[in-house]
Amino acid sequence: MFTNREQAGIQLAAALTHYKGRDAVILAVPRGGVPVAYEVAKYLELPMDIILTKKIGHPMNKEYAIGAASMDDYFVITHEDVSQKYITSEVEDIRSKLKASYDKFINNRHQETLYNKIVIVVDDGIATGNTLLATVNLLKKSHPLKIIIATPVASSSGKIKLASVADEVISLLVPEEFYGVGAFYEDFEQVSDTEVICLLNEIQKRKKVPLPFSDNKKVDRGQ
Repeated sequence: MFTNREQAGIQLAAALTHYKGRDAVILAVPRGGVPVAYEVAKYLELPMDIILTKKIGHPMNKEYAIGAASMDDYFVITHEDVSQKYITSEVEDIRSKLKASYDKFINNRHQETLYNKIVIVVDDGIATGNTLLATVNLLKKSHPLKIIIATPVASSSGKIKLASVADEVISLLVPEEFYGVGAFYEDFEQVSDTEVICLLNEIQKRKKVPLPFSDNKKVDRGQ
C-alpha cells in the first residue's frame, strides 16, 4: 500500500537507480502517472516528458484497447470485426482530444527526442495493460534504444502482457488479487491539469530553461 503517488514515485525511483546518469528520458502517462514520474525523474536526474497517446477502443467495448493513436501516428491490432472506416474516425477524434492536451501541457515547450534513447514509461498503476501495450508498439516507431515500463503496482496479467513488448517491466507490487489501481493507494485523488503543468514546469526549471506556461504556481515536492 502506498500513501500517495509521490511516495510511490520515490520508492519506484529507488528501483530504477541503475538508470541514473544514462542517456534516458522519463515519459509520464497523464495525468495520474505525472506525480510518480516527477519523483523518478528528479531522483534519477533525467528529463521528463508526457506521452500524448490515447487508446483506440473496440467499437463494441470502448474500454477494450485495440490500438493507440498519437498526434501523428497510430498502431492497431487487426480485428476482423473492426473496419478501417471506424479506425479512421476514431483516430481523428482522438487527435482532436490530444490537440487540446498538447495545447495545455506542451505548447511551445521542447519535447524530448526518443531516438536511440532508453525510454522509461511511468504510470501510477497497470490494470489490464491493453492501453500501454498499444502505446509501446507506437513508441517503437520512434526507434528508442530500449523501452522500460515502470509502475508502483501492476496486475500479474498486465505485467506478463507488457513483458512481451517491452525490454523490461518493473513493478514494486504484483498482488495475487488485483481490485484496481486505486485500491493500493491511501490517497488516490484525481490529478488536476494545474498539477501536471506545475510539475512539468518544475522539471523545466531544473534544466534552467525558460518556462513556457503562464501558470507558474509551485507544487511543494520537498526540493
